[in-house]
Amino acid sequence: MSFITKISKLFAKTEPRHQLGIAFRQDALAFCFASEQGQFQYQQTPITNGEQIAALAQVLSVDNLSSQGHVILAPSQYQIVAIDKPDVPENEIISALKWQVKELVTIAPEDMILDYFSGPTLAGGAEKINVVCAQKSFLKSVVEEFENSAVYLKTIATEEFAFASLVPFQEQAVMLLCQQPNEEIVILIVKHGCIYFHRRLRGYAQLSAKSIEELSFGAIDSLSLEIQRSSDYFERQLKQAPIKEIQLILPVKTQDFIATKLAENTNTPVKAFEFDQAHLDKTMYAAAIGATMLNQLEVKANA
Repeated sequence: MSFITKISKLFAKTEPRHQLGIAFRQDALAFCFASEQGQFQYQQTPITNGEQIAALAQVLSVDNLSSQGHVILAPSQYQIVAIDKPDVPENEIISALKWQVKELVTIAPEDMILDYFSGPTLAGGAEKINVVCAQKSFLKSVVEEFENSAVYLKTIATEEFAFASLVPFQEQAVMLLCQQPNEEIVILIVKHGCIYFHRRLRGYAQLSAKSIEELSFGAIDSLSLEIQRSSDYFERQLKQAPIKEIQLILPVKTQDFIATKLAENTNTPVKAFEFDQAHLDKTMYAAAIGATMLNQLEVKANA
């Protein structure tokens, strides 16, 4: 089951064909408007004094945005925990999970909304699932803003799915190092349109402020170590073939330097992710762009 939670309006009219991806960040809201004709608009709205819903209202007030809306939550707005899948009927899993994860997250059970996505079976046959938890009160505020706009709220998802949706369907696994501006880096391994592995790294939110000299003293080596740990888990625990390619989606001027050094340290080809021609130089909007492609991810995952 993929974590692409759909929230539809009561008595909704025919869904628009344009797509609007909105990505929350600590400091701003980024959006990408994709018209049915393949034209794109990009914009970001600052979040002042933590007023996230006010920033969302400002985005949704923009003229001519009639579209399907896809919201990407910032990492601070959700928590993911990996647990053993409960041995209960499928239709009882969600209710069972709330009590199973309540001691593992900081969200009160009465204000929790959750879903889950399955991962590959571990060596030994253990079936793990990734439980995604968010505050119901916050999501309710998000939904209410859409109800007062021309945008039909189609999807609420996480950064992991936004970045994964950018990867074309392919047989060979690809590792991504992804980041939104002023957020932490997330490592993803995507194969067959599905997320096989994810890990959020701490301490890299200010990566864009580091000079080449500063990167050379520790940061590159730390990243290389995290890549190696992730690769080892993918190969040994998930019994998968070695990673043959690493791609970067980092909104920093030093991305090419980082790619070169990581390739030297890991003995694996590393390059910047190649966006479509329409999205060149729009790395800072990657999560919002990916949000407009979540419908395609769902198709790939079911292929």
